[in-house]
Amino acid sequence: MLQNVSYALIFGKPLILYLGVLTLFAVLLIVSIAVLNFKGIRTIPFKWHPRVAAIAIFIALVHGALGLLAYW
Repeated sequence: MLQNVSYALIFGKPLILYLGVLTLFAVLLIVSIAVLNFKGIRTIPFKWHPRVAAIAIFIALVHGALGLLAYW
């Protein structure tokens, strides 16, 4: 059942691929917020750092769960 959800095609690519790309972009955004604030560039306030981190963790957990549970 979860294999159908994990590998549901969206524009010809599986959902799990898009979740992986979203996780990657969220992690890169987390790092960029920290680095920019460390250098004194405050375009994105530091208060967004933990919020984006929580979102990235949630997306990564869903991505991992769909990947693992598709075969159990």
